Amino acid sequence: MQYKEIPTVSVFRFLRNTNQILRNPLPFHHINFEKYGDIFQIHLGFGKKIIFCRDAGFAEYVLQKKQKNYIKSTIQTRDLAKYVGKGLLTSNGEHWARQRKLIQPAFHKKQLAGLLDSIQAAINTELQKIQPAVEIDVFPIFNDLAFQTVVKSLFSSAVGEKEIKRLQHITEAAQKMLVKELRQPYKRWWFYVSGKIGKHLGLTGEAREILRGLIRDRKDSSQKHGDLLDMLLDARYEDGEPMEEEQLIDEILILFTAGHETTSNALSFTCELLARNPESQEKILEEITSAERMTENLFGFLKACPYTRQVIEEAMRLYPPAYFIDRNNIEEDEYNAMHFPPKSDLLFSIFEIHRHKDYWKDPETFDPDRFKEPGSHSSHYFPFGAGPRKCIGSNFAMYEMILTITGIVRKYKIIPTKDKIEILPLITLKPKNAILVFEERE
Repeated sequence: MQYKEIPTVSVFRFLRNTNQILRNPLPFHHINFEKYGDIFQIHLGFGKKIIFCRDAGFAEYVLQKKQKNYIKSTIQTRDLAKYVGKGLLTSNGEHWARQRKLIQPAFHKKQLAGLLDSIQAAINTELQKIQPAVEIDVFPIFNDLAFQTVVKSLFSSAVGEKEIKRLQHITEAAQKMLVKELRQPYKRWWFYVSGKIGKHLGLTGEAREILRGLIRDRKDSSQKHGDLLDMLLDARYEDGEPMEEEQLIDEILILFTAGHETTSNALSFTCELLARNPESQEKILEEITSAERMTENLFGFLKACPYTRQVIEEAMRLYPPAYFIDRNNIEEDEYNAMHFPPKSDLLFSIFEIHRHKDYWKDPETFDPDRFKEPGSHSSHYFPFGAGPRKCIGSNFAMYEMILTITGIVRKYKIIPTKDKIEILPLITLKPKNAILVFEERE
């Protein structure tokens, strides 16, 4: 069979744009997509190529239809795993399947309903840090909020503020170090020789010791808290055995990493968009009033806030926190008459798919009503991934974000301080200078 040739960006063009790519790779990728089409590859030199894709059909094929042939790349299974261990986010194959089956029930909607009071309490505490009528960068507030929410959902009140701050510092320090490794691979030898990587691995060891102490205290206690830690300790594999302590620590570290930065990013971008769309703020306020009349139950309240959910979904369309998804194929494959040899490096640009004019009407426009019909865009909307490896905490994150946004809009009007929303694409898509004003409602 005669395969179509995948358009190629030369190594020379890549090297000429290295500085721009280090600062923000998205404009460079967008130019190439517009020039070459929805699939192209970049030569990085020494025979290494990366295939970039914004074809939603191919993404769906890889993440769902043929997902057994496509595994996570070494970025997660090796580079990230050295800091957080081998858990759901960083493993492949049978180990991943076994862990997913064990942990999935803890994130079922019915189980999460029992955590809503803890989530709400953590959110209320953190939102008190908002200073009204002054310009503030919202990202640090949401970053603390998201981390506190994960920790309190895991450990209830069994963990002190000093330990929480230390765990947050270590989690964020490891992420920053990983960004340096990935953005500057030519310096990786220096990071090892200079002791930078060793220092951060030492910090991760400290976090593991803190978590080990919390886990053992819980095991020694006869008291049940009904939190995620209880659920994970009670979970059993098919042979009746519980999760080993080191594996449990791996999973908790991954929950810290995956469960707080992506949420804080999404909350920051949601507020940035709401600030520029005051009519959406008023719709949310009307929805809050109606929902509070309908129910006093938090789970019922969440279900009675569909427009708030739509706003968050639209924010994650325009600014997806996980803006790239990486995969390698185990066996050779073909799609749309293109051939992919084994171990091809594939990067799916969720940012580009979510703004593709073939999939979205007026893709650059903020329009929450496009999500009025649940699931109507499932074939080209991947804020939490897709298929069997879709984020296990997607419901948790959505509940947390709805409670946070309604908590803010109930009390404040959000005012922008500049015209343009700035981004900082690192491992996740982060906001840059997300400075807003919160004006108290009368």
